[in-house]
Amino acid sequence: MAAPDHPECPKIWQQSVYEDLRAIAHGAMANEQAGNSVQATLLANDAYLKLLQQSNIDPADRSQLRAAGAVIIRRLLVDYARARQAEKRGGRQNPKIPLHVSVPDSARPIDILELNDVLEVLRKENERAAEVVDLKFFGGLSGEEIAELLNVSLRTVNNDWRFAKAWLYRALSGEKQGG
Repeated sequence: MAAPDHPECPKIWQQSVYEDLRAIAHGAMANEQAGNSVQATLLANDAYLKLLQQSNIDPADRSQLRAAGAVIIRRLLVDYARARQAEKRGGRQNPKIPLHVSVPDSARPIDILELNDVLEVLRKENERAAEVVDLKFFGGLSGEEIAELLNVSLRTVNNDWRFAKAWLYRALSGEKQGG
């Protein structure tokens, strides 16, 4: 599928950005529970249109575009989940995504709304670690890409990722946060 046309952007740029968003959306949707009505193409289309509205992004910076796309896709997934929850008053039928903390056996499906809520709490405690989660988990960026985008070392990104995974695991499993 082709990217929706935008008069101010060259076709080749539009297609490249759209393909990146589709890859991010497919990655996000691969983590979704079966039966979710949101399709990756719809998610990519919506994210693309929202990305075109952003005025503070350098169109030549592919990492920045992917990072912004990842955040937009996460927010769209949360919006879609909230809309489904509002439609289904009889119970929480929200999409679940696996959160891999250290080994695949420890993954358990979690509610996207629950993940969003704890990410916002983490953001208040450690903004960079929450941003690493957005970029890595939702955006599919590599550690090197994240380090370059955030202007920190790869070691810092890896430390933030380990911290965030442990923090999120505790928060999502109901364990009390140590401090």
